[in-house]
Amino acid sequence: MPSVAVKLYSVFFKFLLKHRLQSRFQALIDETSNPDGFGVSTRPDESIAAANPSFFDGVATKDIHIDPFTSLSIRIFIPDTCLASPQQSKSKARGLIRSESGFGSFEDPIRRTSYDPSSVTSKREEGVGSRRNSYACVGSDDSSVKLKLEKGESYQGYLPSGRENCRKLPVMLQFHGGGFVSGSSDSVANDLFCRRIAKLCDVIIVAVGYRLAPENRFPDAFEDGMKVLHWLAKQANLAECSKSMGNVRGGAELRKGEVQGHIADAFGASMVEPWLAAHGDPARCVLLGVSCGANIADYVARKSVEAGRLLDPVKVVAQVLMYPFFIGSVPTHSEIKLANSYFYDKAMCILAWKLFLPEAEFSLDHPAANPLIPDRGPPLKRMPPTLTVVAEHDWMRDRAIAYSEELRKVNVDAPVLEYKDAVHEFATLDMLLKTPQAQACAEDIAIWVKKYISLRGHEFSY
Repeated sequence: MPSVAVKLYSVFFKFLLKHRLQSRFQALIDETSNPDGFGVSTRPDESIAAANPSFFDGVATKDIHIDPFTSLSIRIFIPDTCLASPQQSKSKARGLIRSESGFGSFEDPIRRTSYDPSSVTSKREEGVGSRRNSYACVGSDDSSVKLKLEKGESYQGYLPSGRENCRKLPVMLQFHGGGFVSGSSDSVANDLFCRRIAKLCDVIIVAVGYRLAPENRFPDAFEDGMKVLHWLAKQANLAECSKSMGNVRGGAELRKGEVQGHIADAFGASMVEPWLAAHGDPARCVLLGVSCGANIADYVARKSVEAGRLLDPVKVVAQVLMYPFFIGSVPTHSEIKLANSYFYDKAMCILAWKLFLPEAEFSLDHPAANPLIPDRGPPLKRMPPTLTVVAEHDWMRDRAIAYSEELRKVNVDAPVLEYKDAVHEFATLDMLLKTPQAQACAEDIAIWVKKYISLRGHEFSY
């Protein structure tokens, strides 16, 4: 059974969540108040972790608003192992990057750090904690471009140098949980979880800040997931165009800033995202969804199957569904027995679905809610390998297991990892993130994912 602390926190969490959901119902936004569908991707009461383009804790982060017409945004997590050549070991790569101060080595010519030597001590003493602009790292040569802050300190973030020993890493699209009405890609809990997965799986994570309900109902959040996948394909193609244009001048490679300058938008800004251009391998793309984010990940996987080569060079090779937010009109055994389970009980989840689905379309057997209804999309045999994570004390577990069984019937690799004495979001909730069970779950996910992203074949077996 869960500990007493978890049970007490669950009572408080459910009370707070119920209040938030009811307040959303009482303050339902009129259709005319959000005519353009711009929406919101985070709530004012959400605890936010600032982006840090230095390799703090072995991972650099950057926020990008990718759609000018909506609030859709992403946070990129890139591990420091991207700076090692394929021949170098991970430990040697980290030794090059990390200095005794913990912020980076100034003798390493491969990377940039976010502080100059003269300001490390002063900034740490002053405790500067304001949000940093992740676009500070722009430049046309190997010398750093410094941004003057209000207090006079110089600041710069990591900028790929274009050297040959920059590693190409798989890309993982991550969709956060929150019942479609809360949560964000840059929350403290999601930031910590994505950092852990990025280091364990050795991947670049693109955390998607999709639009929340009830400001934006179905299918907006699902379409935002596909927008990011198309954006990823566009970035890969623009990066290839930049390389081609760079090779035109006498067959010599141009400097990174010079190459990117050729492809610009109407305002003259570079359209190529440097981190993904230098280190991303979209041909090894993995989807990971948490709770309601698993529903979005499954939708994106099905749409990517339907799109086929239209998404080239992006290829979804696997997906991970962590305690999916599935439901149906005919209750399963766990939905009856565990209806009043920890953190997210069935009554509150139905409230969340009422806020997310349009009133005219509301049904517990909606294609977004129930994966077991017929004629839901492409044949299941075309789906990518799917790992499903479930918790013993989660009322949604049986339907997720049933979906996994349907995939296995058509020879799709679809294992289920069930964790004893675990609750919904046991590996991603802020209070439970540092538990041994959450760490073990992340390690299990990394072992399975590496079967499909390894360049040397299935050298890992679960």
